[in-house]
Amino acid sequence: MPSPRRSPGQLLQETREHWPLMNHYERFEHMVAFVLSVIIALVIALALLQLLTRVVPLLVTGSIDPLDHEVFQGLFGMIMTLLIALEFKHSIIRVALRRESIVQVKTVVLIALLALSRKFIVLNSKVTEAQTIAALALATLVLGVVYWLLRERDDRLP
Repeated sequence: MPSPRRSPGQLLQETREHWPLMNHYERFEHMVAFVLSVIIALVIALALLQLLTRVVPLLVTGSIDPLDHEVFQGLFGMIMTLLIALEFKHSIIRVALRRESIVQVKTVVLIALLALSRKFIVLNSKVTEAQTIAALALATLVLGVVYWLLRERDDRLP
């Protein structure tokens, strides 16, 4: 059952309460997760700001056509990059909040699937060799099967 949402103050208080109970490595892991989370949040904010400052003026002035295939690929690729970064940050936050002790393999596989999906979106099939497309497709299929197996395993656990 998911835990209720807690405010940052409640999370800080909970961390203070658990801090004396943590061993040195758990404290180190917690601090690393927190620092990584802050860094990724800054990168996401800067990337979003860059996306907005580059794209919105072009859309408002009509300089780019979002229905143009290449423009759409580029825009959607940038958006997918932000989504991948958000999912990555979310996985680190779960570690920092001690919901999970380490980054879960299932999350890493999901992020890899998102990255491959992004690659397919921005892929120029006219210049990309068939072997490259086949290798990417095989990697996507394998990661999909691995993700499905991990999900099936998790569904069976009490």
